[in-house]
Amino acid sequence: MVAAVSGRPVRQPAELLAGFAVLAVLAGLLAYAVLDKGRPHETGYRLNAGFAHIDGLSVGSDVRLAGITVGQVVDEHVDPKTFAAQVTFTVRPDIRLPDDTAAIITSDSLLGGKYIALSPGGDDRMLAPGGTIGQTQGAISLEQLLSKFIFSVTDTLTKARQDKAQASQPAQAPPSTQVPAGGETP
Repeated sequence: MVAAVSGRPVRQPAELLAGFAVLAVLAGLLAYAVLDKGRPHETGYRLNAGFAHIDGLSVGSDVRLAGITVGQVVDEHVDPKTFAAQVTFTVRPDIRLPDDTAAIITSDSLLGGKYIALSPGGDDRMLAPGGTIGQTQGAISLEQLLSKFIFSVTDTLTKARQDKAQASQPAQAPPSTQVPAGGETP
């Protein structure tokens, strides 16, 4: 008679340990990536700026000078007195910015993330660590731009239709002054 052969392979303890080790390493890397993502890496000195709107700017967003990343946003909050958005960000220690530097919130692309673009001025005095940038421009909302464009086009079309309707109406002649038969005017 034929002996029944078990279809179940025998697992070696070394294979099991290797599998658990790989899973533990992957879990550790995943945990590191998740925990490290929310923490900005702070190198350099801090500066502050106030903006009317910071739509889409978040902690960890880039701070760029001439298109090169020189820092990161480390804090955002609303000033309860002015209701302006106050942003704190870092700048590399080797970059000294003039006192009249401007900070502008802009985006990478049409649907890209927001960042702060620094535009240095020509002042001889330099911003001190912890200083505040006075010249700022907040984020421009794509939705607001589109709505302004749509409303301006609608207004233009409405005005053109009204002008066309008025032009197509027969013009009324001004009341004529009739001259008496003798040719003299009174």
